[in-house]
Amino acid sequence: MSPARAVLRRVRDPSPALAAATVLLQICYPLVRGDARDLLTVVTVVVFFLTSVSHALVHRGARWTGRYVLITAGLGLLAEAVGTATGVPFGAYEYADSLGPQLLGVPVVIPLAWAMFAYPCLLVGQRLARTALGAAALGGLALASWDLFLDPQMVAAGHWRFSDVTTSLPGAPGIPLSNYLGWLLVAVLMLGLLQTLGRRRDGQVDDRVPAALFLWTWVSSVLANAAFFGRPLVALTGGVVMGLVAVPYALSLRRP
Repeated sequence: MSPARAVLRRVRDPSPALAAATVLLQICYPLVRGDARDLLTVVTVVVFFLTSVSHALVHRGARWTGRYVLITAGLGLLAEAVGTATGVPFGAYEYADSLGPQLLGVPVVIPLAWAMFAYPCLLVGQRLARTALGAAALGGLALASWDLFLDPQMVAAGHWRFSDVTTSLPGAPGIPLSNYLGWLLVAVLMLGLLQTLGRRRDGQVDDRVPAALFLWTWVSSVLANAAFFGRPLVALTGGVVMGLVAVPYALSLRRP
């Protein structure tokens, strides 16, 4: 890629500004309550989703991006619709009406949440593993580990509720262990399907935006649960499990 084309690509790439907006919205989350927090939750997901999609569109092309959205949002919606209808694979749960319009019993914003974070997790897995199987496993672990933070936060906010919870993780009551296992299953399957899109190997892709959002999600989730939400055990569990991927990924960014 010529220097002029690289500069033009950076000028046309809205993902850095959208990423900054995502971070700002997340910082505001502990500062608001009630309906304002519900609205902020939806807006944050949409902006993060647009960040991932715009970065993919600029750096990987329209065809790649369309397939990525179809796989992630499509499988996310399918898994959630089956989950709410049957209790498989996450456990028996239902959504409240606080996250906006629903499709098949699932808030529309939920498939966008799967898609928004699957993108950086895809790049994490591909950087850490040379094989498609390894990338799917590590990327899937990265995506599933996010739920160790997400579900306690969203259940506490009343956005969804599990029933018949018999066994849960320390510090996260009301969420069955089956939920996390279901997340891991769906995440690995999703990241496995994303491997079919191929990798960019030309060395010209600037993936600093999704890298920063992934690492920010890890650090900020630990901080928020430890300092703002009063869930130190969630901070510890999520920090350690997500750190299994985040730490080696952060170290890998120090080399070309």
